[in-house]
Amino acid sequence: MAPMDGVTDFAFRHITKKYGKPNLMVTEFTSVEGICAGAEKIMRAFIFENKEKPILGQLFGSTPEAFYKASFLIAELGFDGIDINMGCPAKNIATKGAGASLIKTPALAKKIISSCKEAAKDRAEGKTIEESGLPENIIRYAKEHRPKKNPRILLPISVKTRTGYDRDTVEEWIKNLLEAEPDAITIHGRTFRQLYTGQANWESIAKGATLIHTAKKTALGNGDIETIDEAHKKIKQFGVDGVLIGRAALGNPWVFSGKESTPQKRLQVALEHSRYYEKILGEKHFAPMRKHLGWYCKGFPGAAETRKELMCANSADEVEKIILSYK
Repeated sequence: MAPMDGVTDFAFRHITKKYGKPNLMVTEFTSVEGICAGAEKIMRAFIFENKEKPILGQLFGSTPEAFYKASFLIAELGFDGIDINMGCPAKNIATKGAGASLIKTPALAKKIISSCKEAAKDRAEGKTIEESGLPENIIRYAKEHRPKKNPRILLPISVKTRTGYDRDTVEEWIKNLLEAEPDAITIHGRTFRQLYTGQANWESIAKGATLIHTAKKTALGNGDIETIDEAHKKIKQFGVDGVLIGRAALGNPWVFSGKESTPQKRLQVALEHSRYYEKILGEKHFAPMRKHLGWYCKGFPGAAETRKELMCANSADEVEKIILSYK
């Protein structure tokens, strides 16, 4: 399951794992600078259930020291790996030197990978959370939320990135990343400048995968995968070890299993999703759930009318009333 900002939160992942069962989950990306400033509110991005495992915690930012501390936190919270976002094209991220902007600063990108690896190694070798340099309130949060059984194993470090910044430089860029020896690299088949327009360039992904395999690391591809059958074809055709599915999973957790869903099942799961979201955050924070409701309503008679009503819902109870009126 590809990480998507504002989408792959705890409730979305819960539903996706239950009905789709993807092999790997990734959290929304979270600011390392925010963590190091003690922004406890953003810790909710790291809420997960054991049934989601294996799951990676994804980080973004531009400060190696902050990546060290945030990586230590992810290890302490019981995640199975640390994923570094070097692909987000959002303007507010890129202008701060983070996300896809790191493609322009390979030396900094390599320092960030090294910092994450150092944190993972230090914790595995016995360094405590109190020695991590994290703010006191974040240390307190970690102690309250870390699993009772949390072995000090060396977590893998992965990178999710793009084929280039304003043009395709995938081979040069991947060679740079491999110098820092991340355990895995996911390549989205578009440049920063393309955002999400045009077609993903899987030939470019294949070039990057060849280099990654030469270094005996794991290569994953991402971009425009619509079905699980297409995922398997891409893996075979372009020589990647696996793929990440993103937008095709919106309102459609069944994409990972290849199963079909009826309109009634979609709406039933939309309600279940709403209930779970509300259980975690409460009714007053319901508005962000509406976009998910809209994604469930597509491809069946009456979908547009139902979607219009659901986009005004303020609670799971209201969602239930609207869904019950669907014939």
